[in-house]
Amino acid sequence: MTDRAQLKHLGLFDARVPRYTSYPTSPQFKAEFGPDPVAGWISSITPGASVSVYVHIPFCRNLCWFCACRTQGTTTAAPVASYLETVKAELKIAAQYLPQGVTIEHLHLGGGTPTLMEPAMIADLTGAIFDMAPLAEHSQFSVEIDPNEIDGPRLDALAAAGMNRASIGVQDFDPMIQEVIGRPQTFEITKAAVDGLRERGITSLNADILYGLPHQDIGRITDSVNKLLSLSPDRVALFGYAHVPWMARRQKLIPTEALPSPEARLDLFDTAHDLFVADGFRQIGIDHFARPGDGLDTAQRDGTMRRNFQGYTEDKSDTLIGFGASAISRYPQGYAQNEPATSKYVEKVRAGTLATARGHAFEGEDLIRARIIELLLCDFAVDFAQVAGEYNVDVETLIAMVDGLETLLPDTFTLEGSKLTIKPFAHTLVRITARHFDAYDMNASGHSQAV
Repeated sequence: MTDRAQLKHLGLFDARVPRYTSYPTSPQFKAEFGPDPVAGWISSITPGASVSVYVHIPFCRNLCWFCACRTQGTTTAAPVASYLETVKAELKIAAQYLPQGVTIEHLHLGGGTPTLMEPAMIADLTGAIFDMAPLAEHSQFSVEIDPNEIDGPRLDALAAAGMNRASIGVQDFDPMIQEVIGRPQTFEITKAAVDGLRERGITSLNADILYGLPHQDIGRITDSVNKLLSLSPDRVALFGYAHVPWMARRQKLIPTEALPSPEARLDLFDTAHDLFVADGFRQIGIDHFARPGDGLDTAQRDGTMRRNFQGYTEDKSDTLIGFGASAISRYPQGYAQNEPATSKYVEKVRAGTLATARGHAFEGEDLIRARIIELLLCDFAVDFAQVAGEYNVDVETLIAMVDGLETLLPDTFTLEGSKLTIKPFAHTLVRITARHFDAYDMNASGHSQAV
């Protein structure tokens, strides 16, 4: 049986499983979870520690049809300015609980379209963030850049604020595909944004590109990847388009009949993969690629790479504080998500409280299983003796969790002593493998395709 036939036999092309950017996954968060425990979690951060901060800007000039993020359209700056006043108020509330001396190791502005902010808004927001906690030495400050929504003054404002990493959204350069997904963006506009970033000393550039889009074929994705490579990014996220119109209503505008089959999706991924590798990138985890020497490449090589809501990261902080509507935080004690609807988020913050609407306090084996799943997604392997040492549990108890995996995914892994290693041909099955270690019930229809 060929590898492709074996993958089909094992259910790769039919499975829907979580992306495991968290564990438990967000559908397990409880609605009856408010701000009080989160205030305590913030207060318990070690004085002088470094944390990560994410700020969500949910506005876009135009709503892309493929996107499943929490966003809303605006044609004027007024709603953005009003929203930022609320974010600044939320930052002040968090600062009341934050211990002395805490610094920010990683700062990320995401969305939506953060570059929708005018230069004065950028300076005002980042000033408020740094009033809460300053950037640590050698910190990373990254911003999601929409090439359609950036210019010199905004780039100047971001650089002046300390941005040293940029993430460019590409998706696909084919004009016909762009029209079908509601994301017109020429190569020339994208190149101008990249050139502007480089001119301002931004030496670390990420790019996002999608496979599995409507009408995408081998020729089109080859052309898009080659154009992207000409821009010399330092790392690339090759995400599979998740068609979930029951969650993101705007995706109903995307013609389902034009979507590639699961088998064709794997062909598209393999094509892009081969092009990136031929250009000198290393594959990192399931869907990232990095130049040798890039921070993510280094973290993967030395075993310190982590996985969070932005995907793979070299961020080692155990605390991620999210600000803005729908933002998710991770603390050593659990997860907390802000009110997703902007109106409810504003209402909560203006009442003087944190905006928490949902969350999950770690219990039972959550942290152990989270670590096992993270290691599988990062390294395609897990040493149960290592995890047992981290959490002071019996290694045999952890090895026993493997029971049943051979029945589910026969001949896809080895178990030598305490180390489970996924065979190379089965790396694309890793999310299904991770699902075996997930103790929570799952509605498969709510998740994306496994490939």
